[in-house]
This record gives sequence, C-alpha cells and structure tokens, in this order.
Amino acid sequence: MLKELNSKAISVNEEGYLTNFAEWDKGVAEVIATEEGIALTDRHWQVIEYLQSEYKKDSPLSIRKIKNSGVISINEFYDLFPGGPLKKATKIAGIPKPASCV
Repeated sequence: MLKELNSKAISVNEEGYLTNFAEWDKGVAEVIATEEGIALTDRHWQVIEYLQSEYKKDSPLSIRKIKNSGVISINEFYDLFPGGPLKKATKIAGIPKPASCV
C-alpha cells in the first residue's frame, strides 16, 4: 500500500514498514519518527546508520546483537526508542521489521 510521507507516496506494508528501502531518506525518517513520538537527535542517527549498515550486509538484527554491538548500550537503546526499540528503530531506518520482533 502507499502512504504519503514527506510529500512522497511511499510503499509500506500493513504495519507501516517501508517495502522498498530505496524510497527511504532522512525526511521520511523524520516523519516516521514523529509518528512514533520520537524527536531524532544525532545519537538516533548514529543508531539508524548502524542498523542500515547491518541490513545492507544482510545481517539479521536482534536485541542481543544490538547489546553486543559496541555501538549503543541496551539501556540507551531503550531510552532512545521507548516502547519496542528494535521495532521502532528499524521502522524509522526504513528497513524491514526483524524476524526477532514479534
């Protein structure tokens, strides 16, 4: 289905995750973050870049992987993306919901 994000029609699934990563840009991320109740900071962008990097390597993401990444502590991850950090962070990053997220 299509959803208007940042004045563009973007393909998303029923949960609002982008279905085409090529449609993602920082403006789209800002709109999704706002919908999720998150004001993005430089620290958020560092985490988003890490998640996208792992996605591009076709490396499965999980809370355990985030915890062991050395990029962010698990407590800070939960503080930055409260209420389902991996789900929210991947949605904002424009990548599919990880299989580890129910």
